[in-house]
Amino acid sequence: MAAKKRWNELSKRARTRIVVAGCVQIALQFAALRDLSKRTPLEVNGPKPAWVAASFINFAGPIAYFAWGRKK
Repeated sequence: MAAKKRWNELSKRARTRIVVAGCVQIALQFAALRDLSKRTPLEVNGPKPAWVAASFINFAGPIAYFAWGRKK
């Protein structure tokens, strides 16, 4: 089991990757929530509250919403 590293012990490259991944996650979630807020329940596969909750699952939730949650 690897020891946990503190933020200042990470390489600059590792810190950059973490920040970029965090920004991508936030952007995906924001886009999914915005899209959900503009759609009627008839334009969404399944209940909207469930998709809102799923959007908080890192990466997988928003991607799943865009792949399967919206009716074309």
